[in-house]
Amino acid sequence: MLDRIVVVTRSTQLEDLIARFNTEAQARFYLERLGASYEAVQTAHERYQAALRMLRAALPPRVKQHVIERAFLPNYLFGERDLVVTIGPDGLAANTAKYLPTQPLLAVNPDPLSVDGILARCSMAAAGEWIALALAGRAPVREVSLAEATLHDGQSLLAFNEIFIGARSHVSARYRLTVGSQTEAQSSSGMIVATGAGSTGWLKSIVTGAAGVAAGLAGAEWTPPAPESYQLPWESSRLTYAVREPFISRASAAGLVYGSIEPGSALIIRSEMPEDGVIFSDGIESDALAFNAGSIATIRLSTRQAHLVQV
Repeated sequence: MLDRIVVVTRSTQLEDLIARFNTEAQARFYLERLGASYEAVQTAHERYQAALRMLRAALPPRVKQHVIERAFLPNYLFGERDLVVTIGPDGLAANTAKYLPTQPLLAVNPDPLSVDGILARCSMAAAGEWIALALAGRAPVREVSLAEATLHDGQSLLAFNEIFIGARSHVSARYRLTVGSQTEAQSSSGMIVATGAGSTGWLKSIVTGAAGVAAGLAGAEWTPPAPESYQLPWESSRLTYAVREPFISRASAAGLVYGSIEPGSALIIRSEMPEDGVIFSDGIESDALAFNAGSIATIRLSTRQAHLVQV
């Protein structure tokens, strides 16, 4: 039985602007000077706050509750008997899931008009019912594969969608990549390693862009790549790697730019970047590992899984 509910929220665009410019009036001035609609930003903020109030009203009053903002996730200690509920976009659920070794996660969609709901499938109207089922241990749970990056010094991070390896800025990332028995030096704008859940996200963008460029060079009519050619089930034990904008020179090659990491195997990457090399997951650059010259990263399927309440 679960005995506490932890609600994970995200800051709205208006809250981010106020934090940046100190006051709401200054935030409004900034938006209007750019020709953007302050009213649209304010309406989105109010809509999210209303959804959060509705969710809190649906929580069982006799169950312990705690509300935290996404920024506190890396340092927050979840209890073994917590039910974790996210309210926000799909990315919020992905960012949260990797910090939960065993706890179930229910992803609530606060606004179907702006949130796709690939992960956040629970509607506001059904949230109370699903929370009650999860607390009682009667909600179905889907196990989702995670990727893991481990440095030579023992530091590691997990990814629900993908791991990025590259440079913090827009300069070229330089590294030596080993896949199985093959090794080559590469210079690129970085690479990603995607899980099954992540194969519908950043990996899809890379595959789509590469297919479009190839079609343009061949003078062929472009059609989007078939999803089954690159998408994997969320429970897949395979990972997919893709190199972004590889550059061929006397010192770098592009023979290993796309492929799979099979069960029991790993991708080995040695950094050759003097500074600003990073490894981060799921788009959260603030929670990154330094990856400078001499560092060695091993990327493989994690032994841990995420546990999503299957709505």
